[in-house]
Amino acid sequence: MIDLTTDTCPNREQRAGAINAYFGKASDLIRGIKEGTLCNRDRDFQQSSGCVLNFYLTTRVVTIRDAVMIVHAPVGCSSTALLYREVYRRVPVSEGRPALFDLHWLTTNLDEKDVVFGGADKLRFAIREAERRYDPRAIFVLASCTSGIIGEDIEAVIAEMQEETAATIVPVHCEGIRSRIIQTAYDAFWHGVLKYLVKKPVKKQPDLVNIASMLSYTWQDRIEITRLLNRIGLRPNFIPEFATVEQFEMLGEAAVTAPICPTYTDYISRGLEQEFGVPYFMFPSPVGIDHTDEWLREIARHTGKERETEVLIKEEREKWVPRMEAIREEFSRFKGNGEKVEILGSLGQGRLITQVPFFEEIGVKTPAAICQDFDNLVLDEIKGVVEEAGDFDILVNTFQAAELAHITRSYDPDMALTCPFQGSSYKRGKGSTRIHALRGDARRWSAQAGYKGAVAYGNFLLQSLKNRAFQRTMLAKTPDTYYEWWYKQPDPLHYLKKEASGGQG
Repeated sequence: MIDLTTDTCPNREQRAGAINAYFGKASDLIRGIKEGTLCNRDRDFQQSSGCVLNFYLTTRVVTIRDAVMIVHAPVGCSSTALLYREVYRRVPVSEGRPALFDLHWLTTNLDEKDVVFGGADKLRFAIREAERRYDPRAIFVLASCTSGIIGEDIEAVIAEMQEETAATIVPVHCEGIRSRIIQTAYDAFWHGVLKYLVKKPVKKQPDLVNIASMLSYTWQDRIEITRLLNRIGLRPNFIPEFATVEQFEMLGEAAVTAPICPTYTDYISRGLEQEFGVPYFMFPSPVGIDHTDEWLREIARHTGKERETEVLIKEEREKWVPRMEAIREEFSRFKGNGEKVEILGSLGQGRLITQVPFFEEIGVKTPAAICQDFDNLVLDEIKGVVEEAGDFDILVNTFQAAELAHITRSYDPDMALTCPFQGSSYKRGKGSTRIHALRGDARRWSAQAGYKGAVAYGNFLLQSLKNRAFQRTMLAKTPDTYYEWWYKQPDPLHYLKKEASGGQG
């Protein structure tokens, strides 16, 4: 039950039993989450972590085209937004990026004086300045550790300022200290969207499909999804990146909300159904040929497009399945002894339930998987993956490069796939590459979604497996990052404290 009378959402730890550390069988993880015996844990040694405010949230909210993002924080808390103007401008206008595109954001620049006396006046000034400079339709106010620690009543300030502000002001309680699970920030953002922006639908749009996606699906994925939906007479409503405020306002008019990454969009999907009667589904996502088929069929079930969808699937399979079979054949011949290529993937839990079956589809196997955190929102889907692909080891690991290096050395896969934020280059003779690109990557070979994306991703993995020049250079020219004892001891979670952590779980 989503309660929009409250200022914000519960933490993922509270709402979904989310955890930040685990190592063992997927089946045991499922059992432990169901029974409630797993919880957050501290580490004696930690290299990095994700910030609820900054990990992906600021870089997504700032792209909303006729809005302004205000980060109510010290100036450094908004630093991740600095480079994304240039990142997104790498997307050519010819590929659909808006020509008149810029990022509009301000920081209240809280300092020591504000920690003592409060930063409400700075927030008032920032809201007025946002309206004067940009004339936006919405202003998003993102809370921070500092504003949370001092108990800043941003709701009161926003209520006061709304009376003199034409733009809708949306508070987002994404204080970094409130949760160890970064998806809490997404839930907080969607809570604000549901409470302040989505309008009660005057009429439904039966051809409109809401698609809330994460930043790690590329611009080509967006193009492919648009192509497929247009073929069956439907229109995608992509949020939040590059959306207009109007696109948020009409979320309640859509025929269905379809997933790209279920764990990142769970809250908005459930909220739209509860408040506005928009149905949703959580699985599958359109990664791989088979899952794209089922994703389209599920959308068709809600839009009355079953006949058109079956025609589309038939035509697309005739074109793309032979190419996937050729990729599968190359993988089968790679080792020369009949053994399957092993790929170790570093993923979010949303990718876990799509990419493990995709690896099976291209004829490779997964000895283990790595995800940044885990909760009970995708338990049924993970159970389905285990039934489809067999049981496998999972390391739940929030951006700890040493632990990733350990499990990579231990399993010694033919290919290690890494998230850009979880440590990447290892001193090893076998293959290693990134598991995904980001939205600003407009190259066709970086696609993963839909039929084109399935073939592009399969070819990308195949070429990365063949080309080991970078890894050979790393092996020959660089020292080991960690001492040998680290690899010889058996536990990648060696530094995990035995007792549960308090406060945020």
